[in-house]
Amino acid sequence: MLQTPPAKAVILDADGMRRAWRRIAHEIIERQPNLAQLTLLGIVTRGVPLAERLVATLEELEGIRLPVISLDVRAYRDDLPRAFAAPLPVLPAAAVDGRPVLLVDDVLFNGRTVRAAIDAVIAAGRPTQIQLAVLVDRGHRELPIRPDYIGKNVPTSRQEWVDVRLNEIDGEDAVRILEQAER
Repeated sequence: MLQTPPAKAVILDADGMRRAWRRIAHEIIERQPNLAQLTLLGIVTRGVPLAERLVATLEELEGIRLPVISLDVRAYRDDLPRAFAAPLPVLPAAAVDGRPVLLVDDVLFNGRTVRAAIDAVIAAGRPTQIQLAVLVDRGHRELPIRPDYIGKNVPTSRQEWVDVRLNEIDGEDAVRILEQAER
């Protein structure tokens, strides 16, 4: 059994995560002229509950319940062996065609997951806009991808990784920096 190394630092606790996500909800409201048309795509795994949290906050603030669709992008990844690829996800064209789309994920690192998500969206239809909301942007981009909404910028080294814990999956809300074990 693999043991998780101790955290170097806790960069967001439950209150910090709630505040960051609420701020992002306010920014979305300011930037989306037709909020009711927005479709949220939560990138599996932790992007889905984060998208649900965002929708709940937007509903609380604006009284509009937006759709959340779970998006598994493994089939569109260019850095995973084909043996690990899932079947191509089927996004309903009506959810993306002619609508603004907001991709939601926990951590933005090299940009490959987001590129795969964009490929999945384009395969389903033609959105009017694709935006990205992430809880943590840790840098180290390999592709020219930039989030529109960021909970927290956290510069990291390549020997560190960001561990996002969500109550819905892990039983707690926290974002920690962990040090990779030496190989």
